[in-house]
Amino acid sequence: MKKFLYIAVIGITVWSCGGGGGDTPTPTPTPENKVPTIPILVAPTNGKLCIDNSVSFQWNASTDPDGDAITYQIQVAKDNQFSPIAHTLTVSATNQSISLEKGVAYYWRVKATDSKSLSSSYSTVFNFYTEGSGQTNHLPFSPELVKPVLNSILQTATATLEWNASDVDTNDNLTFDVFFGTTNPPVTKIGNNQTAKTLDVNLESSKIYYWKVVAKDNKGGETTGQIWNFKTD
Repeated sequence: MKKFLYIAVIGITVWSCGGGGGDTPTPTPTPENKVPTIPILVAPTNGKLCIDNSVSFQWNASTDPDGDAITYQIQVAKDNQFSPIAHTLTVSATNQSISLEKGVAYYWRVKATDSKSLSSSYSTVFNFYTEGSGQTNHLPFSPELVKPVLNSILQTATATLEWNASDVDTNDNLTFDVFFGTTNPPVTKIGNNQTAKTLDVNLESSKIYYWKVVAKDNKGGETTGQIWNFKTD
């Protein structure tokens, strides 16, 4: 009996000192950092002819759900794929002046980054033209892809190629040559001097197709677009 009481007393003592275990405190989760909003471009407006080649870029301020400080990265390029990039700057303000070449079509975009290095997506892309010395005609802007989406996989026997194009000389009439095929770069012209910005094509299965558009104005100016591609299943 004494032995039993002795064991019981030891057990109670151990339990009372925490030997019997207990709930482990749940750590407080670290708040998730939230991404800033995407900047909205203001100036130069899309398709603008800039008389001065020292261009003042402006965009609306982003907001950060966590109240973090925000910086902005502005990229300026001579093609709408941003390869290569002519200028990249990181600033805390919502404006920046950059000196550019005269008589050149430029494309620009901005993204916001918070103080914890979390970045928004890039803004939409705007284009503009810097006025050249004594220049009377400006080349069309590089054609922009609408569909099929770049690197997409299609499961149809036909597809509609679609693009956008514009010219800072608003009175110019644009026409398009379309090159399409399974070689990169494509060399087969399937559309010639067409005014429409779409073209239907027939496809074969298990192929990679490449295509590009040449935009031409009625004053002899022309701009060759990027090479786009898609696959068939």
